[in-house]
Amino acid sequence: MTFIENLNAVWQQNNSLLCVGLDPDISRFPAEFAGKPDAIFQFSKAIIDATADLACSFKPQIAYFAALSAEDQLLDICRYIRQTYPHIPVILDAKRGDIGATAEQYAREAFERYGADAVTVNPYMGFDSVAPYMEWKDKGCIVLCRTSNAGGSDLQFLEVNGRPLYQHVAQLVAERWNLNGQAALVVGATFPNELAEVRKIVGDMPLLVPGIGAQGGDIAATVTAGQTVNGGGMMINSSRAILYAKPVADEGFAAAARRVALETRDAINLHRISA
Repeated sequence: MTFIENLNAVWQQNNSLLCVGLDPDISRFPAEFAGKPDAIFQFSKAIIDATADLACSFKPQIAYFAALSAEDQLLDICRYIRQTYPHIPVILDAKRGDIGATAEQYAREAFERYGADAVTVNPYMGFDSVAPYMEWKDKGCIVLCRTSNAGGSDLQFLEVNGRPLYQHVAQLVAERWNLNGQAALVVGATFPNELAEVRKIVGDMPLLVPGIGAQGGDIAATVTAGQTVNGGGMMINSSRAILYAKPVADEGFAAAARRVALETRDAINLHRISA
C-alpha cells in the first residue's frame, strides 16, 4: 500500500485528521524516566499506545533524536509503529534539502534506515532536491510550502510572476513535480488564509498542517480553510500540547496525552464537512 493509500484508509478508519508529533524533550519527561537509557523510546511508545486510535499519522522530528545520539531509539520507535500499528503512516520530519547523490542518501536514510512512509523536504534547490524521493513510488514526499513560523514570510511572500513564492511552490508541486501522485505540502495552521489559497491550487493533495498546539493556530479556521470537499485531506499536527499535557486528578502522563489528543481530534471533527 502506498503512503497516499494508507493515509486515505486511516483517515476513514480512525475518523481523524490528527497527526501526533513526536518531539521528545528529556528535560520535560516525567521523573519516572530519569536515568533510563531508553527513556526516549519508552516515553514515545507510551504516547503512541495512548493515541494510536486517535491519530492519522505519527511524525517523529529527527533533530530531537540526533541531538542526543538517540538514532537507535528512533529506529526502535519507527519499527514499533510499523509492527504494532502498520495502518498508521510514519512521517519523518527531517526537512532535507540537497541534490543529487546526497539527496539519494537522505532518501535511503528516511525510507530504508528508518522505514518511514513519508519525509519532509525543502524545495529551495528546485526539483533536483525532491526528485530522488520521488523515485520511491510508494513513499510520500512532503514539500515545505507555507510554513507556520512568522519568519517564513521573509522568503515565502516574495513575489514571483505576480504572486507569492509559496503559491508558486504549491503549483509547481501539484502540476509538475508530483510525478507518481505521492506528493504533499507543509502549510501552517497559523496562516489560514494562505492555507485556503494552497487548497485552491492543489485540489485534493494532502497537506501536513503544523501549528495548532503550542503555536496557537485556530482549529476551526484551519479545518475550514484546508479540508477537501469530503472533509479530509489534512494531517493536522500537534506535538508539545499532547506530549506534555498537564495531568489532572490522578492522571498519568500518557492518560493526559490521550485526553488532549481526544479533545483535539474531536475539535477538528466538529468542523469537518463529513464529520
